[in-house]
Amino acid sequence: MQQAETIVLLLGLVAALVVIAQKLTLPYPVVLVLAGLALSFVPRLPEVKLNPDIVFYFFLPPLIYPAALFTSWRDFRKNLRPILWLAIGLVLTTMMGVAWMAHSLIPSIPWAAAFALGAVVSPPDAVAATSVIRRLPVPHQIRVVLEGESLVNDATALVALQFAVVALMTGTFSLGQATVRFVVVALGGTALGLLIGFIARWIHRHLDDPPVQITISLLTPLAAYLLAERIHVSGILAVVTAGIYLGWHGPIILSSRFRLQAFAVWEMVVFLLNGFVFITIGLQLPGILRELRGESIGALIDDALLVSGAAVLVRIGWVFVATYLPRSLSKQVRERDPYPDWRNVAVVAWAGMRGVISLAAAFALPFVLPNGNPFPGRNYILFFTFCVILVTLIFQGLTLPVLIRKLGIKDDRSIDEEERKARVEANKAALSLVESLANNGDFSADTTSRLRAEYDDRLAQLELCAQSDENCGGGIATPQYQRLQQQALDVERQTIIRLRNQHVINDDALRRIQRDLDLAEARLTGN
Repeated sequence: MQQAETIVLLLGLVAALVVIAQKLTLPYPVVLVLAGLALSFVPRLPEVKLNPDIVFYFFLPPLIYPAALFTSWRDFRKNLRPILWLAIGLVLTTMMGVAWMAHSLIPSIPWAAAFALGAVVSPPDAVAATSVIRRLPVPHQIRVVLEGESLVNDATALVALQFAVVALMTGTFSLGQATVRFVVVALGGTALGLLIGFIARWIHRHLDDPPVQITISLLTPLAAYLLAERIHVSGILAVVTAGIYLGWHGPIILSSRFRLQAFAVWEMVVFLLNGFVFITIGLQLPGILRELRGESIGALIDDALLVSGAAVLVRIGWVFVATYLPRSLSKQVRERDPYPDWRNVAVVAWAGMRGVISLAAAFALPFVLPNGNPFPGRNYILFFTFCVILVTLIFQGLTLPVLIRKLGIKDDRSIDEEERKARVEANKAALSLVESLANNGDFSADTTSRLRAEYDDRLAQLELCAQSDENCGGGIATPQYQRLQQQALDVERQTIIRLRNQHVINDDALRRIQRDLDLAEARLTGN
């Protein structure tokens, strides 16, 4: 009963704190972590323990899957080189840099345990990255690279962590074996993800029942992750691959009814899990401090700041070197991918927020070695991981919008222009069909003229958007037109509610009309 009350309380706080974060124009993950940290000092508050199995098996898959589902395969493939440089090269370099710093500060931490710490804190979190970046006005390529990195890098980090733990428990390590294992895990996870995606696609093609299809959609990432872990391949890559595969084929096989309902369901699932995850991070402090009894907390905080600084600085150095060095050495690379604006590179370098995956990985470390001795440095790893998350998520999460504003970086609106052009082509194709059917006499002149007028109006609006200085968001209406239509929709709503209240129409009729008005408003606002 107490657990149920705690969960309800935390979810209620999540809703309230997200509203506050929006009012303060702050990234809500930062506000939730700070709130959880503050709550951890409230006396007699029930302890909320982070269960690694719950995080990895039930939180991680449904949080990664929608991000992969809505990832553009075209853009992901186009930016695969920088994504892999970050997801593989940077993760391994960060692991080594953090390990060196931790072992230098606390020599009692053996190298294998230091490498375990480095693997734990090396990957920026998918949830943190997407939650912060998507609310900032950055060019589309920055968003693609950061989201792509966050989808793939956990696989590298978790495989590296496994080998660090094995080396600590057995006393042996083979670079060749680790490399082969990484390739097998990555390719196996990708292949399984494609298989799961293919099966899910086949099921969706033979169904037209949104509630059943939504259930299958919710189960797809869980099935991909659980099966992958069962056969010891990358569950994260399985989920990501299945998501990207279904994201590509979804527009062809899925009905409009399913898409409208499924989007709302996934939006709610991601919001609740995100909120619960971030507020839970801050609540872990009391348990971590209990592991450090007898230690000098002040000295450990100093060491944790240095470890956090190493993680941040390694990322900054790697991003700039990996961006400019290959181009300076290879003319072919320069021609294919010219030098990017240094300001955009700086944003990528600074956007290295860690999150719940790092903390769950730290909690998942074994307590004892096979010989019965305690896992060396486990308490230090937990504390340092917690501090790295706080520093990167709070400090970098709060300063990233400031950095973007100071550097004068703006959204390039490339997707808006692509959307406008696609709308023009689609409307012209539809208008051509209407003209053809009108000439054939398949429909009455009144019917075809009405529809022709509607498409002519849409094309006129799109042309106006192309010529106007006003931003239409890629849609079919200028802001002035949207304001006018919004006022007209509001009057329609007020009228049908008045008719319902006067008992002229019943609630069924009200809801039918209201649904049409809701869809019209959704088209108008793009939500």
